[in-house]
Amino acid sequence: MGTYLPVDQIISMAAKLFQVRTLSDRLVEVVRDMILSGAIEPGLPIRQDSLAKDLNVSKIPLREALVRLEQDGLVISHPNRGFFVRAMSVAEAEEIYDLRLKLEPDAAAEACLAATDEEREFATRTLAQLDAAAASGASAVGALNRAFHMALTQPGHRIVTMEITARLHVMADRYVRKHLEYKGRHLTAEAEHHDILQAWMERDPRRVRRLVSEHLEHILRDLREEFSQADASPVPAQTPLREKRSAT
Repeated sequence: MGTYLPVDQIISMAAKLFQVRTLSDRLVEVVRDMILSGAIEPGLPIRQDSLAKDLNVSKIPLREALVRLEQDGLVISHPNRGFFVRAMSVAEAEEIYDLRLKLEPDAAAEACLAATDEEREFATRTLAQLDAAAASGASAVGALNRAFHMALTQPGHRIVTMEITARLHVMADRYVRKHLEYKGRHLTAEAEHHDILQAWMERDPRRVRRLVSEHLEHILRDLREEFSQADASPVPAQTPLREKRSAT
């Protein structure tokens, strides 16, 4: 006959496992926010000893968090050199938004037909929170922007599409912040978001598809201009940047 552990011991073990998992998850969120806010600069090595000390954690869970962030495309590791924050570039922005344009317009169009009342209420509430954060310059803008866009696609229950889109949104966060650095940009984005939500609430998939495409293309055009002005693109000047055609 097997030997069974006391219930209180099982609960204690489960609690410890939960705490470890929670620590790992929280570290991913904390370090991700540090990267997205620019507190950890692109191209410089991430000093794990110093960062672990600052965060009051050991290097093991911190390294696990960095590995997960590498899977999200925010950091890159080099043998014998450690982890680095990925540098931003117009080439990466092109690729991220090209993939978003292939996925999000259709996903949002399908989702608007499947959304429940609760999901429609959540999308509306999230946009209101995003507007408030953008107006006040709060640091939560990136997370709320992701939450709003994901709320528009989640009701379609396309699991693989959702997973890929969620990762693209994390990678796009720094570019969204860069885009919103210019005065008044958040007002344009706010207007476009409200037009998209209205079409989505009216269950008009054709209009949703068009408006989402135009919104993403608008951001990409602005990013091209910003990188060009800053002369920060690693792409050779003679390499043309491909214009995209709006979905219909």
